[in-house]
Amino acid sequence: MYIQKGGQKPDGCVIFYKYNVAELLIEDIIKYNDLVKSKSCYGDDLGCDCVGIMAVFRLRDAPSNHVVIVVVTKNTSRLCSTKPIVTVNGKFPGPTIVAREDDTVLIKVVNHVKYNVSIHWHGIRQLRTGWADGPAYITQCPIQPGQIYMYNFTLTGQRGTLWWHAHILWLRATVHGAIVILPKRGVPYPFPKPHKEAIVVLSEWWKSDVEAVINEALKSGLAPNVSDAHTINGYPGPVSSCLSQGGLTLPVETGKTYMLRIINAALNEELFFKIADHQLTVVEVDAVYTKPFKTDTVLIAPGQTTNVLLTANRGPAKYLVAVSPFMDAPIAVDNVTATATLHYSGTLAHAPTTLTNPPPQNATPVAANFANSLRSLNSKLYPAKVPLKIDQSLLFTIGLGVNPCSTCVNGSRVVAGINNVTFVMPTVSLLQAHFFNTSGVFTDDFPGNPPTQYNYTAASQPVTNFLTETGTKLYRLSYNSTVQLVLQDTTVITAENHPVHLHGFNFFEVGRGLGNFNPKKDPKKFNLVDPVERNTISVPSGGWSAIRFRADNPGVWFMHCHLEVHTSWGLKMAFVVDNGKGPNESLLPPPTDLPKC
Repeated sequence: MYIQKGGQKPDGCVIFYKYNVAELLIEDIIKYNDLVKSKSCYGDDLGCDCVGIMAVFRLRDAPSNHVVIVVVTKNTSRLCSTKPIVTVNGKFPGPTIVAREDDTVLIKVVNHVKYNVSIHWHGIRQLRTGWADGPAYITQCPIQPGQIYMYNFTLTGQRGTLWWHAHILWLRATVHGAIVILPKRGVPYPFPKPHKEAIVVLSEWWKSDVEAVINEALKSGLAPNVSDAHTINGYPGPVSSCLSQGGLTLPVETGKTYMLRIINAALNEELFFKIADHQLTVVEVDAVYTKPFKTDTVLIAPGQTTNVLLTANRGPAKYLVAVSPFMDAPIAVDNVTATATLHYSGTLAHAPTTLTNPPPQNATPVAANFANSLRSLNSKLYPAKVPLKIDQSLLFTIGLGVNPCSTCVNGSRVVAGINNVTFVMPTVSLLQAHFFNTSGVFTDDFPGNPPTQYNYTAASQPVTNFLTETGTKLYRLSYNSTVQLVLQDTTVITAENHPVHLHGFNFFEVGRGLGNFNPKKDPKKFNLVDPVERNTISVPSGGWSAIRFRADNPGVWFMHCHLEVHTSWGLKMAFVVDNGKGPNESLLPPPTDLPKC
């Protein structure tokens, strides 16, 4: 939606919604001066005489929401320095999109920056609407500067916290925000209704330009510099290099219960979340209800969401909120703890803050205890429909490698891959190539098992295991087939946690363990009753995770590590799911405004 600058004559910038036909759920106004200068408007029909408003409306006679978001550059100050960043509507994090289960959402994205842009609606199933999924060159060509694309999808059977983010280059460092899907009207939460809700977005901040960071790394063949700070809703809180910097304040009242919708939007780090002297009750992950359990520390990997209930059961005071990294491998991380304040009503501003010690960076027992506590609710209303009979059984090794590179610093570059394949991104959309049967874009010979079996988690690996092959290889699945996929970490270069995200599906984690997966012994211990259901799973360092899902969504679906550095190095692949035979079992045709490469 747009509205004119004050004093302008009507010129078509305004879209009116009468109160008797539309309900305004949320709006986010950006000032005219926050938009790019007129010379950077790339000839947009609305020009720079319009101020962008992100608004969500529900028409009273139709369950749909209409949103316009504008991608713009904004000078932003953090860590006592200022730099231009790419944002949505001039905000970091970006605006929250609110809808209800089964709503149809139409989101017009307007690109006013110099980069190609695409937006992924992380965790939205996109049933038959893969054209709206968002990863550049997978389901669409990116939105070029000055261009517009309308994402159109339905939130079928989904409710809870998800998020949206850029899915090209490293733009998601600052281009991201929350998605809140409310239950259908009249349907309560399966837990006591909280007094209020708050969105908590965790992220990272670099003092330098993020695109320059990854471009230099890819040029040199080495790892990129780690971030300079973590952030909570865009703010690191006071750090040693910038003590004057304020942080987020979460206001609460004694005796009230609040729901925090926590999102890890960080590029490269799993994070611990902790509030001094308070217990948190986990009730949902990745927009799926869980059996409630209490913890003082939440572990959340990049791409994941977690809803927790917080009861303000302490006396009036201030309590530290701490966000710190988890890494139990010899990998460099940003070790700066982000902080915020839980502020009880009636507490003086200058009152001392009760502190807490975050877990050690390598607190594997804390991380494992949290992961092992997660269970699906598996109630009558929210059953865990775990596939019991399996049609396809796959084993994917995931890890790092080293390939020759004549122009790199050491004559080689760090790469990553799945089943020894470093994925090469195409220059046209894979989904278009699949839909129009275009040859030469991809092959469907991705290996379902490692080409060579070896001791994946041995203390040391031979040099021959470091080399990978390259290619744009997909794995083909029949419609409605059931899949068991074991994700196996390797110790090539080093073992490391990998948060793996599968587009287009939820899956059940039926088992996890350390060392090599044993196909004879380990399945006997699988949880096939109430395993956690997610869209992003953290594969343990030097271990494995077994997931199951039903391939009931035709199209091309990306799967990749949500550590952005690993995705850049090639730890990614895609499934192509063929159409079924029924009337609602085929991919819909592409929209007419689908961007061109």
